[in-house]
Formats: sequence, C-alpha cells, structure tokens
Amino acid sequence: MTAIKVPPLGESIVEATVSRWLKQEGEAVASGDTLVELETDKITVEVPALNAGVLTRRAVKEGDVVKVGDVLADVDEGATAPAAPAPVSPAAPAPVVAKAESAVAAETTPAAPAAVRASPAAQRVAAEQNVDLTAVSGTGRGGVVSKPDVIEHVAAGSVAAPPAARSAPGHAPTAPVAAPAVLRPAASGERETREKMTTRRKRIAENLLLAQHSTAHLTTFNEIDMSAVSALRERMKEKVEKEHGVKLSFMPFFVKATSMALKSYPVVNAQIDGDSIVYKHYVNMGIAVASEGGLVVPNVKDADRKGMLDVSRDIGALAKKAREGKLAMDDLTGGTFTITNGGVFGSLLSTPIINFPQVGILGLHKTQDRPIAVKGEVVIRPMMYIALSYDHRVIDGQQAVLFLVRIKELMEDPASMLVD
Repeated sequence: MTAIKVPPLGESIVEATVSRWLKQEGEAVASGDTLVELETDKITVEVPALNAGVLTRRAVKEGDVVKVGDVLADVDEGATAPAAPAPVSPAAPAPVVAKAESAVAAETTPAAPAAVRASPAAQRVAAEQNVDLTAVSGTGRGGVVSKPDVIEHVAAGSVAAPPAARSAPGHAPTAPVAAPAVLRPAASGERETREKMTTRRKRIAENLLLAQHSTAHLTTFNEIDMSAVSALRERMKEKVEKEHGVKLSFMPFFVKATSMALKSYPVVNAQIDGDSIVYKHYVNMGIAVASEGGLVVPNVKDADRKGMLDVSRDIGALAKKAREGKLAMDDLTGGTFTITNGGVFGSLLSTPIINFPQVGILGLHKTQDRPIAVKGEVVIRPMMYIALSYDHRVIDGQQAVLFLVRIKELMEDPASMLVD
C-alpha cells in the first residue's frame, strides 16, 4: 500500500485546495495516471500515481484545503480492479428488421478509436474541441495525455472540422460529437447563481488587499509619444521575424527602457524587509498575463542583462506557457518589478495595484492618436499614458516622477537604449 501525499508546491506555498478528483475509489490506475488536481494561488498541480494498482481510498474531498505532506489517497499495488460485468444477452432474438437496421447503422458508424490514456480534463477539452486523442502526443508520466497537451495540439491548428451528422435512409441523424459547453440561464429562471471562489481567486484577492493595506499606495502618471518607437518597430519587425523567428512587439522596448530606468533609480527595484530596505542589483521583470485561471505574473529573469531579442523570446515563451497552463513555479517567483498592460484590452488610463512585496508597478495603456503641441504647433501623434503605482514608504514622489520621465525619454528616443 502506498500513500499518495501532497508534493512540495513551490516557494512560500504551503497549502492547496483539492480541485478535482480524476479517479474513483476501486478504480485501477497506471503508473503516471493523474489521481487528483490541486489548485494553489499560482498554478494547478497534477498529482500522479507512483505505481500501477488500485485506488483504495480517497482521504480528502474536493474543496478541502491540504498542506504539503498531507495524505491524499492510498494505492494498493498488489490489488486489481474488479472486472466489469458481462453484458446480459437478450432472452429472445431480435426481429429481422432490427438486424437489417443494425447492419445499416454499422455501415454508417465510424470505427471506435484506439484506446488512449488521457486525464479526464484532457478528455473533456478534446470532446469540446473535437480533438482525436490518438493524434495527441502525451507528455505526462508514461505517455499520459494531459490537458495542456490537448491545448497545445489545438493551438498548433491540428483540430479537424466537426464531422457532419450522419443518417441512414429512414433514420434520424445521429447525435453530434459533444459540443463546447455554453452557459445558459438556469431552467428555473433564477436571476442569480452562486459559485465558490477558486483558491487562486481567493489568493489574488488576499494579495491585492495586502498590497493596499500594507503599503503607502500612490500613483503618478506621464505620457509617451510613441511615434519614434512605432516607426522603428515597423521598420524592423519583418526582418527580425524572418531572421530570428521573433515577433517584435512593444513590450520588449518597455522592458528594456524600464530596466534601464531601474538602474538609474534603484529604490524602485527595492523591497522592504522589516526596518530594512533591500536593494536588488538585478531585474527579474514580471509581466502580468491574463490566463484562464486568473491573473498570473511570470517574470523574465535577469532582464537587465539581456538584449531586446532575448527579452522578446522570453516574453513569447512565458505567454505561451501561461496560455497552455504549463508555467512552472520558477517562472512565477523571484520577480523584482512588474509591468501590466491594460492597453491590450482598450484601457486608456488606470491605477495598477503593486504586486506585493515589490514596491512599484508600471501600467501601460492604449496608444491613441491625440492632438499635442510640438514647437508651438498642434500635431496629431500616437500617445500612450503610463502610470507608476509605488510604495511611498520607500519611494519619494520626486523619484517616482523622474523614473517615469526616464522611461519616457528612452521610449521617445529608442536609439538611446543602445547606450547602457
């Protein structure tokens, strides 16, 4: 008998919520099969069976909060699952006409696909997206197909078009393959529904309140004329993508400019520890990403030591992992400063909340053509508002304003970023 325990969950994370059981008591499991999913405030952890056997006991229920080292289940490697009862044969032979109909149905029904070991989450997504699991490469232990495997398969454009419903002469069309779930109003006409917060959502709420209650929160603003960097990007993006395989967005420019500004004003890259200020002489740049499970902030390690192309590659890789639910704990920890871009959703102006225990966060917004005065003349330029929320306990207003001014100078003269 082997006890399946809560594995180490990562830096500073000591508990998780039992999100979903994927195996039932008495069910046979293979080595590497996912037994249960645990949800933390950062990632979802799949807990696998260490060896083949039978799941004899589920020690916790869905929704329970568990700590590292707690027993989740027991697996008996020496047991075998009871065989399924054989189907009962009908007492009387079916009518001849029924046999004829069965023959027609058999001719019009596709053969069942070969058995594939896949987690229930993967099976559900495959059904919703009409994915043939036999065509998906499993990366789980023992080749088990996981949910991220299916998502990556879909992202690669390998999903076939939904098959048309088939029907034999004189027969109603067969039911279509399971369609994506759609939220509909409750049948009873209820005007409200109640849903329990996920662990991640609760932790996000707690962290945001902690940031507001534990810091002297203040926001200052500036605006950037995006003409120069837009022209540079437009001139270089096709060449960069062709020669280096990197899609050049505006974010790497902001990461580079912000990293240089943090070097000029290191207090913005600091952290308070008791009555001490800890200055970080490196920049792990957090990039806020909206994912299916909630907001996550993976970070580009040592962004201040990397060139624009390397930063761009790292951002693309982190965004892909976030979409596919494959972020590792190392991706989500160790950040020293954060950038959040509400402009991609159309936000014109906002006051972002500090990613505690960091002391500053930069908010980017929508680039919009606006009339501005240049050398005594009114001209139309693509302008972006930027915002710095900061902890006034350690960052003075002058430092905050000059920090934004430095970013503005670098972005309006991107050639100056070449001189560090």
